Amino acid sequence: MSPRERFALRDYLGPEITGRTISDARRTVSLSHILGESWLAGRLGELSGRSVLLAVADQLVSAIAMTEIDGVARRMLLCPPDLDAAHIKTLIGLADIEAVVTDQPARWMDAGVDLVIAAGAPERAVVRARRVQTERATEWLMLTSGTSGVPKIVSHTLEGLTGAIVADGQTRGGPAVWATFYDIRRYGGLQIFLRAIIGGGSMVLSEPGEAIADHVARLRAGGVTHISGTPSHWRKLLMSGSAAGFAPRYIRLSGEIADQAVLEGLSRAFPLASIGHAYASTEAGVGFAVNDGREGFPAALVGESRDGVEMKVEDGSLRIRSKRTAHAYVGQQAASLADSDGFIDTGDMVELRGERYHFVGRRGGIINIGGLKVHPEEIEAVINRHAEVRMSRAKSRRSPITGSIVVADVVLTDGEEAGRDNEIREQILADCRAQLSPHKVPAVIRFVRSLEVTAAGKLARNDA
Repeated sequence: MSPRERFALRDYLGPEITGRTISDARRTVSLSHILGESWLAGRLGELSGRSVLLAVADQLVSAIAMTEIDGVARRMLLCPPDLDAAHIKTLIGLADIEAVVTDQPARWMDAGVDLVIAAGAPERAVVRARRVQTERATEWLMLTSGTSGVPKIVSHTLEGLTGAIVADGQTRGGPAVWATFYDIRRYGGLQIFLRAIIGGGSMVLSEPGEAIADHVARLRAGGVTHISGTPSHWRKLLMSGSAAGFAPRYIRLSGEIADQAVLEGLSRAFPLASIGHAYASTEAGVGFAVNDGREGFPAALVGESRDGVEMKVEDGSLRIRSKRTAHAYVGQQAASLADSDGFIDTGDMVELRGERYHFVGRRGGIINIGGLKVHPEEIEAVINRHAEVRMSRAKSRRSPITGSIVVADVVLTDGEEAGRDNEIREQILADCRAQLSPHKVPAVIRFVRSLEVTAAGKLARNDA
């Protein structure tokens, strides 16, 4: 079956699924089991042609429900478990939701939706899956981060979501066992789930609140070969001391700027792995991957169409046009995803240095120091290069004298080193003075034991 003949995710589950599984911390389910049984208690037909909210706290049940609902519903909105309850009714209205599929049905009875269907593993009699197909492919709806209010809803097609996967071809080096630190209801995690399904592999899911040591132990036990996460995810793993004995052959970073310090740290921890970083976002889709071990990306990637992806830089911002991008905001009548030429402004700011572009930060994340604009990520990249530093966060703080100053919270590789605080602080400041403009040099450096990471795996910046 060619990719053009595959209208739904279940079309990718064929005879080759024998031995392939999806697992979490509690159970393992074979893909053949998923294909042969209905986890929606025989009620799949009621979802035909409807706009459906998939609100399942359990990642494994959510993964299975996706395979059932795709190709049946008119549209499917993926709801991450940490969604602010205050936004739910607004999002239901924006997406014109007609039904909710959930493993917590009591929670949704008063949501103003007529149909609520419980999702879960069949406990007794096997319910054979009954294929119900609409006349058009299901829209996959995903939420943006929503850090400044109600998340936006963006619409993807399965063809767009799988564009980069199909372009990459089948996984090399034998069947892959995939894992990700992301939740699969978010764009980065969904990409890995789809890669596992389409590429002929298995998958080990993350578990909310699970200790890193326990998570890595499961990854080892599950034979994980391919794994992705944000740089913050990877820094937390490196700090945990749990990397010993874990030997993936493929490591990818995405979702945040991958600076040279974290790339080299991973290279030392996993010397036999292919380590690279990819650019992707919920709106822009998958843009490119960099596999040369260096931060940033070659300037040659800009301007030319590669596998249907074209990029340009305008006013310092990276812009992308491709069939992998989301094609609309849902319920946002005044909002436009792309400009008149079809390019999406990612809001990620880049700077050309020689023959390579470097990410310097988000347009919306700029801090103001004495009237001058500063990207905190640029400061963090310098601090993180210090051998004793694992991760850092730069932010502004009000000052009665200058109006605002830069302060940096720093996590050291081996915790706070008694007696060396002042020495390390002075070394970091010397590096900053040598590599940054004076107004970007931190006025205060504080050593902390940890830094908060959001549910999306990114460094939390909302408490600056």
